[in-house]
Amino acid sequence: MTPPRRRRVVVTGLGCVTPLGYDVPSTWEAVAAGRSGVRSLKNFDAQDFSVRFAAEVRDEFEFPDLASREVRRLDRVVKFALVAAREAVADSGLVVTEDNRERVGVAVGSGIGGLETLEQSHKVLLNKGPRRVSPFTIPMSICNMSAGYVAIQHGARGPNLCHVAACASGTQSIGEAARIIERGDADVFIAGGSEAAVTGVVVSAFAAMRALSTRNEAPVAASRPFDAERDGFVLGEGAALLVLESLEHAEARGARILASVLGYGLTSDALNVATPSENAEGAQRCMRLALADADLHPPDVDHLNAHATGTPLGDLSEARAIRAVFGDGSGGPAVSATKSMTGHLLGSAGSLEALLCVQALREGVLPPTINLDKVDAGCELDHVAHRARKAQPRVALSNSFGFGGVNASLILGRD
Repeated sequence: MTPPRRRRVVVTGLGCVTPLGYDVPSTWEAVAAGRSGVRSLKNFDAQDFSVRFAAEVRDEFEFPDLASREVRRLDRVVKFALVAAREAVADSGLVVTEDNRERVGVAVGSGIGGLETLEQSHKVLLNKGPRRVSPFTIPMSICNMSAGYVAIQHGARGPNLCHVAACASGTQSIGEAARIIERGDADVFIAGGSEAAVTGVVVSAFAAMRALSTRNEAPVAASRPFDAERDGFVLGEGAALLVLESLEHAEARGARILASVLGYGLTSDALNVATPSENAEGAQRCMRLALADADLHPPDVDHLNAHATGTPLGDLSEARAIRAVFGDGSGGPAVSATKSMTGHLLGSAGSLEALLCVQALREGVLPPTINLDKVDAGCELDHVAHRARKAQPRVALSNSFGFGGVNASLILGRD
Protein backbone atom coordinates (compact mmCIF):
# COMPACT_ATOMS: atom_id res chain seq x y z
CA MET A 1 0.00 0.00 0.00
CA THR A 2 1.41 3.39 -0.98
CA PRO A 3 1.74 5.75 2.03
CA PRO A 4 -0.17 9.02 1.76
CA ARG A 5 1.75 11.96 0.33
CA ARG A 6 3.12 14.26 3.01
CA ARG A 7 2.05 17.84 2.42
CA ARG A 8 4.71 20.54 2.47
CA VAL A 9 4.39 23.06 5.31
CA VAL A 10 5.41 26.69 4.98
CA VAL A 11 5.64 29.70 7.30
CA THR A 12 3.57 32.70 6.21
CA GLY A 13 3.41 34.91 9.31
CA LEU A 14 5.44 35.87 12.40
CA GLY A 15 4.52 37.59 15.66
CA CYS A 16 6.24 38.11 19.00
CA VAL A 17 6.42 39.95 22.30
CA THR A 18 9.90 39.82 23.87
CA PRO A 19 12.18 41.60 26.32
CA LEU A 20 13.74 43.26 23.26
CA GLY A 21 10.57 44.55 21.61
CA TYR A 22 6.83 44.21 21.34
CA ASP A 23 6.80 43.03 17.72
CA VAL A 24 9.01 41.24 15.18
CA PRO A 25 10.72 44.30 13.60
CA SER A 26 11.86 45.78 16.93
CA THR A 27 12.93 42.39 18.32
CA TRP A 28 14.87 41.46 15.20
CA GLU A 29 16.56 44.87 15.00
CA ALA A 30 17.78 44.49 18.59
CA VAL A 31 18.94 40.89 18.09
CA ALA A 32 20.82 41.73 14.90
CA ALA A 33 22.48 44.65 16.69
CA GLY A 34 23.53 42.45 19.64
CA ARG A 35 21.55 44.36 22.29
CA SER A 36 20.62 42.74 25.58
CA GLY A 37 17.14 42.78 27.11
CA VAL A 38 18.43 41.81 30.56
CA ARG A 39 17.94 44.40 33.30
CA SER A 40 17.36 44.73 37.03
CA LEU A 41 13.92 43.44 38.01
CA LYS A 42 11.17 46.00 37.87
CA ASN A 43 7.87 44.13 37.77
CA PHE A 44 8.11 43.13 41.44
CA ASP A 45 10.22 44.03 44.47
CA ALA A 46 13.29 41.77 44.43
CA GLN A 47 15.29 43.61 47.08
CA ASP A 48 15.63 40.55 49.30
CA PHE A 49 16.24 38.07 46.46
CA SER A 50 19.63 36.53 45.73
CA VAL A 51 18.99 37.13 42.00
CA ARG A 52 17.62 40.58 41.21
CA PHE A 53 17.54 40.73 37.40
CA ALA A 54 15.81 39.09 34.44
CA ALA A 55 14.79 39.68 30.83
CA GLU A 56 11.35 41.16 31.45
CA VAL A 57 8.62 42.45 29.21
CA ARG A 58 8.21 45.71 31.04
CA ASP A 59 4.96 46.88 32.62
CA GLU A 60 4.68 49.77 30.17
CA PHE A 61 3.74 47.18 27.54
CA GLU A 62 0.14 47.82 26.47
CA PHE A 63 -2.58 45.55 25.12
CA PRO A 64 -4.52 47.59 22.58
CA ASP A 65 -7.92 46.58 21.25
CA LEU A 66 -8.80 44.57 24.33
CA ALA A 67 -11.51 45.83 26.64
CA SER A 68 -10.08 47.05 29.95
CA ARG A 69 -12.28 44.69 31.97
CA GLU A 70 -11.14 41.72 29.91
CA VAL A 71 -7.49 42.73 30.18
CA ARG A 72 -7.74 42.82 33.97
CA ARG A 73 -8.97 39.22 33.96
CA LEU A 74 -6.20 37.83 31.78
CA ASP A 75 -2.89 36.50 33.00
CA ARG A 76 0.12 38.08 31.28
CA VAL A 77 0.89 34.75 29.58
CA VAL A 78 -2.41 35.01 27.69
CA LYS A 79 -1.89 38.70 26.89
CA PHE A 80 1.50 37.98 25.34
CA ALA A 81 0.01 35.20 23.22
CA LEU A 82 -2.89 37.34 22.01
CA VAL A 83 -0.65 40.19 20.89
CA ALA A 84 1.86 37.86 19.19
CA ALA A 85 -0.96 35.97 17.45
CA ARG A 86 -2.51 39.18 16.18
CA GLU A 87 0.79 40.27 14.65
CA ALA A 88 1.44 36.83 13.12
CA VAL A 89 -2.02 36.59 11.54
CA ALA A 90 -1.80 40.14 10.18
CA ASP A 91 1.67 39.42 8.81
CA SER A 92 0.36 36.32 7.04
CA GLY A 93 -2.60 38.10 5.46
CA LEU A 94 -4.79 35.21 6.58
CA VAL A 95 -8.51 35.90 6.89
CA VAL A 96 -10.42 33.34 8.95
CA THR A 97 -13.92 32.92 7.58
CA GLU A 98 -16.89 30.60 8.03
CA ASP A 99 -15.61 28.64 5.06
CA ASN A 100 -12.11 27.91 6.41
CA ARG A 101 -12.29 28.27 10.20
CA GLU A 102 -12.70 24.54 10.87
CA ARG A 103 -9.37 23.97 9.09
CA VAL A 104 -7.46 26.56 11.14
CA GLY A 105 -5.81 25.21 14.29
CA VAL A 106 -4.02 26.77 17.25
CA ALA A 107 -1.09 25.32 19.22
CA VAL A 108 0.35 27.52 21.96
CA GLY A 109 2.67 25.78 24.40
CA SER A 110 3.77 26.95 27.84
CA GLY A 111 6.11 25.46 30.39
CA ILE A 112 4.39 26.99 33.42
CA GLY A 113 1.24 28.84 32.34
CA GLY A 114 -0.48 31.49 34.43
CA LEU A 115 1.59 31.23 37.59
CA GLU A 116 1.29 34.96 38.31
CA THR A 117 -2.48 34.49 38.65
CA LEU A 118 -1.97 31.58 41.06
CA GLU A 119 0.50 33.56 43.16
CA GLN A 120 -1.86 36.52 43.41
CA SER A 121 -4.85 34.31 44.26
CA HIS A 122 -2.86 32.54 46.96
CA LYS A 123 -2.05 35.89 48.56
CA VAL A 124 -5.76 36.79 48.49
CA LEU A 125 -6.60 33.45 50.10
CA LEU A 126 -4.12 34.00 52.92
CA ASN A 127 -4.90 37.68 53.51
CA LYS A 128 -8.64 37.94 52.80
CA GLY A 129 -10.00 34.43 52.99
CA PRO A 130 -11.45 31.89 50.54
CA ARG A 131 -14.55 33.89 49.62
CA ARG A 132 -12.41 36.61 48.05
CA VAL A 133 -10.56 34.32 45.64
CA SER A 134 -11.48 35.23 42.06
CA PRO A 135 -13.66 32.83 40.06
CA PHE A 136 -11.32 33.53 37.14
CA THR A 137 -8.32 31.99 38.94
CA ILE A 138 -8.53 28.55 37.34
CA PRO A 139 -9.51 29.62 33.80
CA MET A 140 -6.73 32.20 33.71
CA SER A 141 -3.96 30.03 35.17
CA ILE A 142 -4.25 26.74 33.30
CA CYS A 143 -1.69 26.27 30.56
CA ASN A 144 -4.05 25.88 27.61
CA MET A 145 -5.79 29.22 28.12
CA SER A 146 -3.45 31.01 25.69
CA ALA A 147 -4.40 28.59 22.91
CA GLY A 148 -8.06 28.90 23.83
CA TYR A 149 -8.08 32.69 23.78
CA VAL A 150 -6.13 32.89 20.51
CA ALA A 151 -8.70 30.57 18.93
CA ILE A 152 -11.56 32.69 20.29
CA GLN A 153 -10.01 35.93 19.07
CA HIS A 154 -9.45 34.61 15.56
CA GLY A 155 -12.42 32.24 15.24
CA ALA A 156 -10.16 29.23 14.67
CA ARG A 157 -12.23 26.05 15.10
CA GLY A 158 -9.65 23.48 14.06
CA PRO A 159 -7.43 21.45 16.45
CA ASN A 160 -6.57 23.33 19.63
CA LEU A 161 -3.42 22.19 21.43
CA CYS A 162 -1.18 23.13 24.35
CA HIS A 163 2.14 21.34 24.64
CA VAL A 164 3.66 21.47 28.12
CA ALA A 165 7.23 20.24 27.76
CA ALA A 166 9.29 22.72 29.77
CA CYS A 167 11.78 24.55 27.54
CA ALA A 168 10.78 22.50 24.47
CA SER A 169 7.10 23.51 24.61
CA GLY A 170 7.20 26.10 21.81
CA THR A 171 9.26 23.90 19.51
CA GLN A 172 6.94 20.96 20.10
CA SER A 173 3.96 23.16 19.28
CA ILE A 174 5.43 24.14 15.93
CA GLY A 175 6.64 20.65 15.09
CA GLU A 176 3.42 18.89 16.00
CA ALA A 177 1.29 21.52 14.27
CA ALA A 178 3.36 21.01 11.12
CA ARG A 179 2.76 17.27 11.30
CA ILE A 180 -1.00 17.77 11.61
CA ILE A 181 -0.92 19.93 8.48
CA GLU A 182 1.32 17.40 6.70
CA ARG A 183 -1.16 14.59 7.18
CA GLY A 184 -4.09 16.76 6.09
CA ASP A 185 -6.00 17.25 9.34
CA ALA A 186 -5.72 21.05 9.11
CA ASP A 187 -4.64 23.60 6.51
CA VAL A 188 -3.38 26.36 8.83
CA PHE A 189 -1.98 26.60 12.36
CA ILE A 190 -1.12 29.52 14.62
CA ALA A 191 1.68 27.84 16.56
CA GLY A 192 4.37 28.64 19.10
CA GLY A 193 4.70 29.38 22.80
CA SER A 194 3.97 31.94 25.50
CA GLU A 195 5.48 32.33 28.96
CA ALA A 196 5.15 34.91 31.74
CA ALA A 197 7.14 33.28 34.51
CA VAL A 198 9.19 36.20 35.84
CA THR A 199 7.50 36.02 39.23
CA GLY A 200 8.73 35.86 42.81
CA VAL A 201 8.16 32.12 43.16
CA VAL A 202 9.89 31.22 39.89
CA VAL A 203 12.91 33.48 40.42
CA SER A 204 13.43 32.30 43.99
CA ALA A 205 12.89 28.63 43.04
CA PHE A 206 15.37 28.68 40.16
CA ALA A 207 17.81 30.55 42.40
CA ALA A 208 17.42 27.84 45.03
CA MET A 209 18.35 25.29 42.36
CA ARG A 210 21.46 27.39 41.63
CA ALA A 211 20.37 27.44 38.00
CA LEU A 212 20.41 31.23 37.58
CA SER A 213 23.32 33.56 36.99
CA THR A 214 24.01 35.73 40.04
CA ARG A 215 25.63 38.71 38.29
CA ASN A 216 23.43 41.27 40.03
CA GLU A 217 25.96 44.06 39.44
CA ALA A 218 26.26 43.37 35.71
CA PRO A 219 22.94 42.02 34.37
CA VAL A 220 23.74 42.70 30.70
CA ALA A 221 26.81 40.46 30.99
CA ALA A 222 24.99 37.69 32.86
CA SER A 223 23.76 35.49 30.00
CA ARG A 224 26.95 33.95 28.60
CA PRO A 225 26.28 30.82 26.51
CA PHE A 226 29.39 28.69 25.86
CA ASP A 227 31.61 31.19 27.71
CA ALA A 228 34.17 29.94 30.23
CA GLU A 229 32.77 32.33 32.85
CA ARG A 230 29.11 31.34 32.52
CA ASP A 231 27.35 30.74 35.83
CA GLY A 232 23.72 30.02 34.99
CA PHE A 233 20.83 31.16 32.84
CA VAL A 234 18.86 34.41 32.89
CA LEU A 235 15.08 34.11 33.19
CA GLY A 236 13.05 35.72 30.40
CA GLU A 237 9.45 35.97 29.25
CA GLY A 238 7.33 36.66 26.19
CA ALA A 239 5.63 34.92 23.29
CA ALA A 240 6.44 33.98 19.70
CA LEU A 241 3.93 32.56 17.23
CA LEU A 242 4.21 31.45 13.62
CA VAL A 243 1.46 30.98 11.06
CA LEU A 244 2.00 27.62 9.35
CA GLU A 245 0.12 26.51 6.24
CA SER A 246 0.17 23.75 3.69
CA LEU A 247 1.94 24.96 0.57
CA GLU A 248 -1.21 24.37 -1.47
CA HIS A 249 -3.30 26.53 0.86
CA ALA A 250 -0.72 29.32 0.94
CA GLU A 251 -0.35 29.39 -2.83
CA ALA A 252 -4.10 29.26 -3.41
CA ARG A 253 -4.60 32.50 -1.47
CA GLY A 254 -1.44 34.16 -2.82
CA ALA A 255 0.34 34.27 0.53
CA ARG A 256 3.92 35.45 0.93
CA ILE A 257 6.02 32.42 1.91
CA LEU A 258 8.71 33.22 4.47
CA ALA A 259 10.26 29.77 4.96
CA SER A 260 9.51 26.05 4.89
CA VAL A 261 9.32 23.64 7.82
CA LEU A 262 11.64 20.91 6.60
CA GLY A 263 12.19 18.60 9.56
CA TYR A 264 11.35 17.89 13.18
CA GLY A 265 12.93 15.58 15.75
CA LEU A 266 11.79 14.66 19.24
CA THR A 267 13.52 12.44 21.81
CA SER A 268 13.87 11.83 25.53
CA ASP A 269 17.03 11.35 27.58
CA ALA A 270 15.10 9.18 30.07
CA LEU A 271 17.89 9.88 32.53
CA ASN A 272 17.35 12.83 34.89
CA VAL A 273 14.68 15.50 35.24
CA ALA A 274 17.15 18.40 35.30
CA THR A 275 20.67 17.25 34.40
CA PRO A 276 21.58 16.62 30.74
CA SER A 277 23.35 13.43 29.76
CA GLU A 278 27.11 13.76 29.66
CA ASN A 279 27.46 12.22 26.20
CA ALA A 280 24.40 14.13 24.90
CA GLU A 281 23.08 11.01 23.19
CA GLY A 282 19.46 12.20 23.30
CA ALA A 283 20.31 15.58 21.78
CA GLN A 284 22.41 13.94 19.08
CA ARG A 285 19.62 11.56 18.18
CA CYS A 286 17.11 14.40 18.13
CA MET A 287 19.10 16.43 15.60
CA ARG A 288 19.70 13.33 13.48
CA LEU A 289 15.98 12.54 13.47
CA ALA A 290 15.21 16.08 12.32
CA LEU A 291 17.79 15.76 9.54
CA ALA A 292 16.31 12.42 8.46
CA ASP A 293 12.80 13.89 8.55
CA ALA A 294 14.00 16.69 6.26
CA ASP A 295 15.91 14.26 4.03
CA LEU A 296 19.05 16.31 4.65
CA HIS A 297 22.62 15.60 5.71
CA PRO A 298 24.73 17.50 8.29
CA PRO A 299 26.63 19.58 5.68
CA ASP A 300 23.29 20.91 4.41
CA VAL A 301 22.73 22.92 7.61
CA ASP A 302 24.18 26.42 7.39
CA HIS A 303 22.98 27.96 10.65
CA LEU A 304 22.13 26.62 14.11
CA ASN A 305 20.39 28.50 16.90
CA ALA A 306 21.51 26.59 19.97
CA HIS A 307 19.44 25.95 23.10
CA ALA A 308 22.52 27.21 24.99
CA THR A 309 21.10 28.61 28.22
CA GLY A 310 24.42 29.55 29.83
CA THR A 311 24.53 26.73 32.37
CA PRO A 312 27.88 24.95 32.80
CA LEU A 313 26.59 21.42 32.16
CA GLY A 314 23.91 22.22 29.60
CA ASP A 315 26.08 24.19 27.19
CA LEU A 316 28.89 21.64 27.31
CA SER A 317 26.47 18.78 26.65
CA GLU A 318 24.89 20.57 23.67
CA ALA A 319 28.28 21.50 22.21
CA ARG A 320 29.31 17.85 22.38
CA ALA A 321 26.11 16.87 20.60
CA ILE A 322 26.62 19.46 17.86
CA ARG A 323 30.21 18.33 17.34
CA ALA A 324 29.15 14.69 17.25
CA VAL A 325 26.49 15.35 14.59
CA PHE A 326 28.28 17.96 12.48
CA GLY A 327 31.95 17.15 13.09
CA ASP A 328 34.79 18.84 14.94
CA GLY A 329 36.10 20.80 11.98
CA SER A 330 35.27 24.26 10.75
CA GLY A 331 32.74 22.95 8.23
CA GLY A 332 29.86 22.78 10.70
CA PRO A 333 27.00 25.27 10.90
CA ALA A 334 27.49 28.79 12.18
CA VAL A 335 26.14 28.74 15.75
CA SER A 336 24.19 31.54 17.43
CA ALA A 337 22.92 31.55 21.02
CA THR A 338 20.31 34.29 21.13
CA LYS A 339 19.46 33.65 24.79
CA SER A 340 22.54 35.77 25.46
CA MET A 341 20.28 38.73 24.52
CA THR A 342 16.71 37.57 25.19
CA GLY A 343 17.25 35.52 28.32
CA HIS A 344 15.59 32.12 28.58
CA LEU A 345 11.88 32.36 27.76
CA LEU A 346 11.28 28.79 29.01
CA GLY A 347 8.21 27.44 27.18
CA SER A 348 8.35 30.11 24.48
CA ALA A 349 12.13 30.02 23.99
CA GLY A 350 12.00 27.48 21.16
CA SER A 351 9.33 29.30 19.19
CA LEU A 352 11.19 32.61 19.49
CA GLU A 353 14.39 30.95 18.31
CA ALA A 354 12.54 29.34 15.39
CA LEU A 355 11.19 32.79 14.50
CA LEU A 356 14.73 34.21 14.64
CA CYS A 357 15.90 31.39 12.36
CA VAL A 358 13.25 32.41 9.84
CA GLN A 359 14.48 36.00 10.07
CA ALA A 360 18.11 34.91 9.64
CA LEU A 361 17.14 32.97 6.49
CA ARG A 362 15.18 35.92 5.10
CA GLU A 363 17.59 38.72 5.98
CA GLY A 364 20.91 37.00 5.35
CA VAL A 365 22.10 37.91 8.84
CA LEU A 366 23.16 35.44 11.55
CA PRO A 367 22.49 36.79 15.06
CA PRO A 368 25.44 37.09 17.42
CA THR A 369 26.14 35.43 20.72
CA ILE A 370 27.03 38.31 23.00
CA ASN A 371 29.19 37.98 26.14
CA LEU A 372 31.15 35.12 24.51
CA ASP A 373 34.55 36.47 25.52
CA LYS A 374 36.35 33.14 25.98
CA VAL A 375 34.94 29.91 24.57
CA ASP A 376 35.01 27.22 27.22
CA ALA A 377 37.02 24.05 26.64
CA GLY A 378 34.82 21.50 24.88
CA CYS A 379 32.47 24.19 23.51
CA GLU A 380 34.52 24.98 20.40
CA LEU A 381 32.15 25.55 17.46
CA ASP A 382 31.81 28.06 14.62
CA HIS A 383 30.41 30.66 17.00
CA VAL A 384 28.92 33.90 15.71
CA ALA A 385 30.46 35.83 18.59
CA HIS A 386 29.82 39.47 19.56
CA ARG A 387 28.64 40.72 16.16
CA ALA A 388 26.12 39.51 13.62
CA ARG A 389 27.50 37.81 10.53
CA LYS A 390 26.30 38.42 6.99
CA ALA A 391 25.62 35.16 5.18
CA GLN A 392 23.20 33.49 2.79
CA PRO A 393 21.93 30.52 4.82
CA ARG A 394 19.47 28.19 3.15
CA VAL A 395 18.87 25.77 6.03
CA ALA A 396 18.69 26.53 9.77
CA LEU A 397 18.27 24.23 12.76
CA SER A 398 16.86 25.27 16.15
CA ASN A 399 17.40 23.20 19.31
CA SER A 400 15.28 23.08 22.46
CA PHE A 401 16.13 20.86 25.43
CA GLY A 402 13.99 20.89 28.58
CA PHE A 403 13.51 19.60 32.10
CA GLY A 404 12.34 16.02 32.13
CA GLY A 405 14.97 15.17 29.53
CA VAL A 406 12.89 16.24 26.53
CA ASN A 407 14.72 17.21 23.32
CA ALA A 408 13.23 18.87 20.24
CA SER A 409 14.88 20.07 17.03
CA LEU A 410 13.29 21.97 14.18
CA ILE A 411 14.74 22.51 10.70
CA LEU A 412 13.64 25.46 8.58
CA GLY A 413 14.55 26.29 5.01
CA ARG A 414 14.62 29.41 2.88
CA ASP A 415 12.09 29.26 0.10
